[in-house]
Amino acid sequence: MKVVNFLLALLFLVFAFLQVNDPDPLLWILIYGNMAVLSILAMFKMHFKYWVLLSALFFIVYGSILAGGAWQWWQSPDKSLLFDDLAKMQNIYIEETREFLGLVICLAALILQYITQVKPTR
Repeated sequence: MKVVNFLLALLFLVFAFLQVNDPDPLLWILIYGNMAVLSILAMFKMHFKYWVLLSALFFIVYGSILAGGAWQWWQSPDKSLLFDDLAKMQNIYIEETREFLGLVICLAALILQYITQVKPTR
């Protein structure tokens, strides 16, 4: 698990660094930075269950706000727009979908963190 947490921490640090050019960089640097810190702490077996749950709650609430844009992209005929830099300027739902997918990645990592924190009862 130590290697997985190291890779997650590295991934989220790269994600945070890439947010410098984002329209709302501070929010996303904090989101990905939060995930990097949780992964680093988990690497050293320092688990903060309530921090993980609070983060998950925030991501679910924020994700539900962005879900409309993701749904709009899902219904669009050209799914490749998600990977086109010019499309985000034409359609706001492209940026919302990218942010939504970023939150899904964060939630998946949080679920992994939570599962590894819970000790099985014997």
